[in-house]
Amino acid sequence: MPDRSATAEPGQDRTPQTAEVPLAFHVLSFLPEGDEVTVGRLDEGSFVVLPQDGAALLRRLYDGQTCAQAAEWYLATYGESVDIADFVADLGELGFLLPQDGTAPAQPAPVRWMRLGRAVYSPFGAAAFVALIAAWTVAMVRSPDLVPSYDHLFFTHYLSVIAVTLFVAQIPLILVHEASHALAGRRLGLRSRLSIGRRLYFVVFQTTMDGLVAVPRRKRFLPILAGMLTDVAVLAVLALIADATRRDDGDFSTVGLVALGVAYPVLLRLIWQCWFFLQTDVYYLAVTVLGCFNLQATSKQLLANRWSRLRGRPARHDPQSWHPRDRAVARWYSNVMLAGYVFALATLAFTLPPITARVIDNLGPRLTGGGSGGGLADSVLFLLMSVGEVGIACVLFVRERRSRRAASPTATATAPATASPTS
Repeated sequence: MPDRSATAEPGQDRTPQTAEVPLAFHVLSFLPEGDEVTVGRLDEGSFVVLPQDGAALLRRLYDGQTCAQAAEWYLATYGESVDIADFVADLGELGFLLPQDGTAPAQPAPVRWMRLGRAVYSPFGAAAFVALIAAWTVAMVRSPDLVPSYDHLFFTHYLSVIAVTLFVAQIPLILVHEASHALAGRRLGLRSRLSIGRRLYFVVFQTTMDGLVAVPRRKRFLPILAGMLTDVAVLAVLALIADATRRDDGDFSTVGLVALGVAYPVLLRLIWQCWFFLQTDVYYLAVTVLGCFNLQATSKQLLANRWSRLRGRPARHDPQSWHPRDRAVARWYSNVMLAGYVFALATLAFTLPPITARVIDNLGPRLTGGGSGGGLADSVLFLLMSVGEVGIACVLFVRERRSRRAASPTATATAPATASPTS
């Protein structure tokens, strides 16, 4: 790491308190990957990507060397001097240093549900999953009417009953999807948190797995794919329930019709995951395979710079602040992402207005007395549920705009936040 000059803010001491006393650190994790090392605090879920020389210098300090000893080692090893005061100040800003009052480093609390995660994602669990999928496949071959179909949605002629039933049924299934991510992560000792967010105009539940970036790459795939694998298992279970509850004449029972109706949105959520430009599970899978760190933010900033250049204005973001791997992939991914957003917005523009117009057209006769009160309530409720998600997404967008803060996309490795749409 070459010598860096630093300008101290007024009243800010950027020098170590003493060059002869070892620094006190929080518990840190180090994960070498190629020419870089991901370093961070598992208790806080904050991580940073450092070059090998910077991580090696930090490791010397972390292992107990004084600032003077570490600086001498760096000079002898790399043939360059290092501004150790500036380096230590940066460590303080990252939250890696303990207060100079003798505070002991906080040990990460035990992660709950770790044993359950290990039991679910074990060889026995994998065998049970394969057996379930095999039984589902055999059932669909024997009875093609079990194959998920759009027609399965209309298990009653009341649109509001369909909408409410699907909404009520999908919430626990979405939570199961997100819980699968969490369990697969907790199996590795990783913490996770569930929240509600937005992907374009979709309201989503999202699971953030702190510390996944500090896990070897090959171990990240199961936590990322766990939700989609669970969705496949849910599809199989619902289809087998429908098959097992057939009436004597071979037709589906009410339970079977509802089960197949609930299954179709699960299939749509699986397809939705392929919209990787919305940072879905497939996006995080691709980022992991490509070795990127914050590809989405880098691509957005690249597009912003292109837009500024087209208008003859200076670039809004410094490309040198981007991680080299993100910068290389963003050259083509930014175009794909832009095309994906255009497609998603066009889909909304071409589908939502016709649905709204159709329901409003049906409302006319009912509002003028040409229909029953139940029919009127049915149409109004269906309309509200059809457009309500877009309204909620708009509210979340406004809140995000107000609370967004500038952040460097390359200095910090972001924790994956897998998402599932609520509809």
